[in-house]
Amino acid sequence: MTQDAAAPTVERADARHQYEVLVDGETAGFTAYRDRDEQRVFYHTEISDAFAGRGLAPLLVQHALTDVRTSGKRIVPVCPYVAKFLEKHGEFADITDPVTPEVLEWLRTVLPQ
Repeated sequence: MTQDAAAPTVERADARHQYEVLVDGETAGFTAYRDRDEQRVFYHTEISDAFAGRGLAPLLVQHALTDVRTSGKRIVPVCPYVAKFLEKHGEFADITDPVTPEVLEWLRTVLPQ
């Protein structure tokens, strides 16, 4: 007999500037962002090794990007995983802005060193 695990959930944690995917109440991973005017700049996505291979990263990013659409912001995919996800999911193309040198320079100024 197998135990039914709760379905993973995704929450936005504004104080930490990230969306988090939780499995049974434990943070399994996150995608980090910073807001720049009307843009949400995603710069890093990570799933803990203990939760790898469960399809959590696409679930996390799908939820995060859907939330960006709902908020009226635009997506800037500095994070390679988010960029790759967007290549496969054209439904977000209308709210995606390119990564520019200006965005990268701005990001360097707002992230802790």
